[in-house]
Amino acid sequence: MMDSGSRASFTEKLEPLLTDEVELRRHVEKAVEETQVIDMHTHLFSIEFGKMALFGIDDLLTYHYLIAEMFRSVELKPERFWRMSKREQADLIWRTLFVENSPLSEAARGIVTILKAFGLSTNAATLDEAREFFATQDVAKHFDRVFEMARVKAVVMTNDPLDAREAHVWENGVRIDARFHAALRLDRVLNDWTNAVPKLAERGYAVETAIDAKTVAEVRRFLDDWITRMRPLYMAVSLPDDFRFPSDDVRDRLLREAVLPTARAAGLPLSLMIGVRRGVNPALRIAGDGVGRADVKAVERMCAENPDVRFFVTFLSRENQHELCVAARKFSNLMPFGCWWFLNNPSIVAEITRERIELLGTSFIAQHSDARILEQLIYKWKHSRRVIADALVEAYTRLLASGRAVTAREIERDVARLFSENFRRWVAIEGAP
Repeated sequence: MMDSGSRASFTEKLEPLLTDEVELRRHVEKAVEETQVIDMHTHLFSIEFGKMALFGIDDLLTYHYLIAEMFRSVELKPERFWRMSKREQADLIWRTLFVENSPLSEAARGIVTILKAFGLSTNAATLDEAREFFATQDVAKHFDRVFEMARVKAVVMTNDPLDAREAHVWENGVRIDARFHAALRLDRVLNDWTNAVPKLAERGYAVETAIDAKTVAEVRRFLDDWITRMRPLYMAVSLPDDFRFPSDDVRDRLLREAVLPTARAAGLPLSLMIGVRRGVNPALRIAGDGVGRADVKAVERMCAENPDVRFFVTFLSRENQHELCVAARKFSNLMPFGCWWFLNNPSIVAEITRERIELLGTSFIAQHSDARILEQLIYKWKHSRRVIADALVEAYTRLLASGRAVTAREIERDVARLFSENFRRWVAIEGAP
């Protein structure tokens, strides 16, 4: 008697095989276009966080990508720019990048994609129309509309418990929109320990600058308290290009004695985002960070020493991507994800996605938006879907040429794995949208 698994396999074999390349492309593009995503790394906040939840044209235009780009085309000292109001900054950026220049960069084109999605003028001389549109939206309905337009079913925030504004929301037990999941961010603790100590002490944790057993225990208590409060899907840290593991420093000891044991005990993955060089041009503030090539061996050692901890890993440098893929082939507890920050450009997304498919099949997470402003979900996913679809069409076409056709159901399965299921499996989301 045929069991249920065998019947399912037999049914799948009866599905039409896609042997025509035009039909193959149509099915891939349809699956990529329609499949909803879990956006595993953003800087978005739900409405419950008040002014921390950014949306609208002025927030979109004062995004740090566009600020840095604007300074290449104006004679303006940064200190004068920072004295402007947000509205004045947005007007300047619009005039500079969209009126006096063609918006050809990926960040500028993203604004065009957003405006078009809402039926707004993309070549207006002023921002009057766009401002009026966003000002008249019902905020809750606008959030719903953007999620629907982007075909995003859930996002993961970046949550810093040492940020007083954010901590206030969590500590008051506010019920967060179920589409917004927490990620416990550890940057201040791991990268700026000296300044983190007084903040931890203010919150009742008996920590000292010099790391001892009591301090380690208190850091673990801090992590446990916030895991209970936030219920994060993972812990995360952004690391510099010179990150090493092992290393004779405070960060290494905190990782080994507090963070990794907590990840193991709580069953939480640790997300490592490696390769940022902070403050390359301090005058540009948040827009002044740069990129550096990092040492992938640090990740390999961490995975080897902690086989029972799951690691999400992304690197900021294009030059690190091949090594990351090879490392992922050797460690099943390593999950490459997305094309982060300076890599989120179509030409580079295309290269990285193709490379990962060739080395890892579908055992990676294709993309995350890194969005800071709500409407960025629209352009970042629209642009990425197109590039990912092209990479998958090429892969399936090569497979067909080698003698193996796929079905529509197999394509849908593969896209779902890249867009949500690989992540969902690693974090065991309960009750997620």
